[in-house]
Amino acid sequence: MFVTGHTGFKGAWLCVMLERLGAKVHGYALDTPEHYLFQRAGITDLLASDVRADIRDTAALRDAIVASGAQVVLHLAAQTVVRESYDDPGEAFSSNVMGTFSVLEACRRAPEVTRCVVVTTDKVYANNEWAWGYRETDRLGGDDPYSASKAAAEIVTHSMAVSFPREGYAVATARAGNVVGGGDATPEALMPELVGAYAEGRAAVLRYPDAVRPWQHVLEPLSGYLTLAEHLTPRRHDTVWNFGPAVEDALTVGEVASRVAAAWGDGATWHGEGDPGPHEAGLLMLDSARARTEMGWAPVHDVAGALERVVTWERDVRSGRATPLEATRAQVDEYLGLDAMRQAIG
Repeated sequence: MFVTGHTGFKGAWLCVMLERLGAKVHGYALDTPEHYLFQRAGITDLLASDVRADIRDTAALRDAIVASGAQVVLHLAAQTVVRESYDDPGEAFSSNVMGTFSVLEACRRAPEVTRCVVVTTDKVYANNEWAWGYRETDRLGGDDPYSASKAAAEIVTHSMAVSFPREGYAVATARAGNVVGGGDATPEALMPELVGAYAEGRAAVLRYPDAVRPWQHVLEPLSGYLTLAEHLTPRRHDTVWNFGPAVEDALTVGEVASRVAAAWGDGATWHGEGDPGPHEAGLLMLDSARARTEMGWAPVHDVAGALERVVTWERDVRSGRATPLEATRAQVDEYLGLDAMRQAIG
């Protein structure tokens, strides 16, 4: 397995998940700060190769893919923070559009690669603030630079798929929403603010407490990406897939903060911020019926279980009961066991 963006939050959890599944993992990404999960958990020691370079260097990326011998490429590398995309829109468009092109160009020129899953986001949809989930056939859009750049990445993927087909090779995109999990240090993300504030005994500050998001544990979409990679035959070439939680797991930011505060205890609390900053979507949900029907994928944890596991991970690591790697492996092993049980029953 060749993973771009393996040093990010999702990438770190994915590397551990693949390790527990017995895969040989090759990573290609930029460096991340020492307080990120990848560094804290020493995940580089789990990898068959660990290349630190820019995905926009197509020649270097292709060389790394060929050298790895990987058949499957999971493309997670991206500029992922909405506020940062306002500060530097050029970097957001370059990373997310030209970076995706570079990955696809490298893959089509690496003969051993048979499958490529391009990870985007639920924010690729033209957001009408609907009270129901968006389906894969709904219109693409994006007002802020991050959302627009990821929607453009979807168009680039489609164009490369139909313009440069190769026998035995298939490409698809995967869309997921807000994820939560232990060890998150993503700038502007909700969990780092909540956990950091609650651990320090101060009130967390929320920009959009009334915004509704489809919350899921980080392992849920990762299992979706792997399910898609497993089922990605040429018959599913140039397809798109949603991997979101159940409708009832869409909560406001404030509701999530209150649930985490209750689980944390110690008088944890939060308040809203007067200046919410640049525009972000207010209501956004996904319809994952296609993945459920055609590939048998479904979430394992509900939102309560997801938030409980965040608190457990953070409490265990902060108290010294477990290292970041031990805590992550434990939750991956639990998840894989629950997933196997669900498939056996259903």
